[in-house]
Amino acid sequence: MRRPIFAAPCLLLAALAATSAAAQDGTMHPMEAPSEPDAIALETGGVSGQRAQESWFRQWGDPMARNVSAATLTPFLPDPAVANGAAVIVAPGGGFRWLSMGNEGWEVAEALTERGIAAFVLKYRLQPTAATLEGFEQEMNRSFEEAADTDDASRERASRDLSNQLADAEAAYRMIVLRADEWNVDTDRLGMMGFSAGAALTVHSALYSEIIDLDFIAPIYGGMDPVEVPQDAPPMFVAIAADDFLFGGETGLVRSWYEAGRPVEFHLYQNGGHGFGLGNPDRTSNRWFDAFVHWLDVNGFTD
Repeated sequence: MRRPIFAAPCLLLAALAATSAAAQDGTMHPMEAPSEPDAIALETGGVSGQRAQESWFRQWGDPMARNVSAATLTPFLPDPAVANGAAVIVAPGGGFRWLSMGNEGWEVAEALTERGIAAFVLKYRLQPTAATLEGFEQEMNRSFEEAADTDDASRERASRDLSNQLADAEAAYRMIVLRADEWNVDTDRLGMMGFSAGAALTVHSALYSEIIDLDFIAPIYGGMDPVEVPQDAPPMFVAIAADDFLFGGETGLVRSWYEAGRPVEFHLYQNGGHGFGLGNPDRTSNRWFDAFVHWLDVNGFTD
């Protein structure tokens, strides 16, 4: 029996789970870059103006990468005995300044493989940030203060240049299609899931790429502003919590899909905040992943 291609993250996540209690708060703690032996370089280029090296830190016990200048794709393949041919590109979030690789990447990929779904974690290029962790924290504090002005935050989202990130997603898509037979992927059941900034990249890829042809998308706690939806837009699954700062009562994204006559499922949870990943204890949003897999089942993506 062929072994899953990505076994290393299991050990990595176990090691991260054993970190000290001091690492379980919101303080940023520097960490060594983890081994990513199965990460495949996408060779999409670098980042203009980037002078710092890629570095990692922990926050809330989760591993985060920043100053990513070389995009990679890491396959997580299910046991062939349970593999169903469906596949998902997983895009972690982090405001395009860092990537929550554990909470919104590797852990999600492992959960998908347990359901027989191949997963591919996309470590996409990011905007340059300070070389030191202290400088990065100061940058983030200033950004959070500026984000308190909702109008300014909306304008920033509207004007953000995602050309690097889209190129990374396109390279990932091409690679999966090229190696579909090797990875046991049905290219008619290939979707993309993203969290926060990764959700924005997911929607952007579905709407604006001339290369990517997704069969479904799942933006999880991403921006909810309305968009222009083409007639061939893929079915969409959306999940967000009512107490998420990105929600604010806005359902324009869902309404846009609905008004375009495209399939859409929307889960608005009472609580969960932002960045809940697979879920946090005692929050109604904890069941979103089961709902997503059920949605895939009902729509025939896991047959």
